Amino acid sequence: MSLDPALRSRIEELLTTNRVVLFMKGEPAAPQCGFSAKAVGLLGATGVKYQHVDVLSDPEIREGIKVYGEWPTIPQLYIDKELVGGSDIIEQIARSGELYTALGVPAPDRTPPAITITPAAAKMLGEAVGNAGKGYALQVEIDPRFNARLQLAPVDDNAITSEAEGLRVQFDVASAQRARGLSIDWVEDERGRGLVIDNPNAPPKVSVLEVTEAAVKVVDGDVVLVDVRPAEERAVASVKVPFKTLDGNGRAELEDLPRDTGLAFICHTGARSAQVAEDFRALGFKRLYNVSGGIAEWSAKVDPSVPTY
Repeated sequence: MSLDPALRSRIEELLTTNRVVLFMKGEPAAPQCGFSAKAVGLLGATGVKYQHVDVLSDPEIREGIKVYGEWPTIPQLYIDKELVGGSDIIEQIARSGELYTALGVPAPDRTPPAITITPAAAKMLGEAVGNAGKGYALQVEIDPRFNARLQLAPVDDNAITSEAEGLRVQFDVASAQRARGLSIDWVEDERGRGLVIDNPNAPPKVSVLEVTEAAVKVVDGDVVLVDVRPAEERAVASVKVPFKTLDGNGRAELEDLPRDTGLAFICHTGARSAQVAEDFRALGFKRLYNVSGGIAEWSAKVDPSVPTY
């Protein structure tokens, strides 16, 4: 299948103007498939900035990049205009250290993380590992949002490995960095029974901010207000205090702010803004707020001149 010259030119311009390019589904803060999420996590662990291309929002690029690199799946990583491969290959070269060499950055610290597993948790996990049969270990994966997933996996001699309460615990490179100081407990109380994971590295949770308090914080300069709604909704109703948007380069500019910047997100009623706040939490921001009730509540309690819809 031949590639349209204009489309080839678009792709080559992307690869020429950006040293590292990831063609993926979704955006780094909100991947739309597990393979893209894995690629984002592995690249994020390197600390290298890269250009991403959301193929879901550009069907022409989505099909064209498959022809261009003769690679049938998404995601695809390019470094210095050369195709590296998809998520499985990215994972392989991340583990071997080749990814870091290709990017020109030091290999990550592979020191096994110190973790704590209580005797009660070790008993339950040990039984699960034993039931899986010989050659299995506990695998702990921690995604960029610091959600932890525990599963049984074959023993991997290339994995970063810790030991706690006699259990072998395996990590990939990114998870190992996020797991330092992790504790796993088993509880049985009025809430039920199950594993409880505490991770001291996780950014603070998003706080709920009442509209009246949000208005004061914005005026005082304590937070940057971000309206996550599209332009057509903001045209119907917008607050009359300074705010940022995600339009154009807006999101990228916000992502470049110091991680201790206070950000308060607002939408129509609070649902979409809560999701965006979680996206920024995954990026490591430590002072995040979701404005409860959104524009509707702002009109009712702060400024009645703001229209409702």
